[in-house]
Amino acid sequence: MLLADTILVIHLFYVLFVVGSLPLIWIGALLKWSFVGNPWFRYLHLAAIMFVVAESLLGVACPLTVLENELRAIETESSFIQSWGHRILFYRLPEFAFTLMYIAFAALVAITFKWVPVRTCSKSS
Repeated sequence: MLLADTILVIHLFYVLFVVGSLPLIWIGALLKWSFVGNPWFRYLHLAAIMFVVAESLLGVACPLTVLENELRAIETESSFIQSWGHRILFYRLPEFAFTLMYIAFAALVAITFKWVPVRTCSKSS
């Protein structure tokens, strides 16, 4: 159960990074936080949501969900982490609804590159 719970927590942090980074970027831009222009952060954020979009468009199950489900098939009891983690992560909607939401969110992340530009590194002489 511990390994499956660990995978679930990693999944939660992945979702938190993808979803939470966008408002963080907008707020950071308003408050002039320099890290919101960091190219590593911004491109990693874009890659994270694009991975989710690609999975959804290709009809591929999330590897973290698959791994957790395989680990849970061996176990016999539910944990506190599993109970709450699943309430946060999983919803009963048609698959196309998730695909549309992922695409819309990815478009918003991409548009944010225009609204809040990535900081370029300048070399000093």
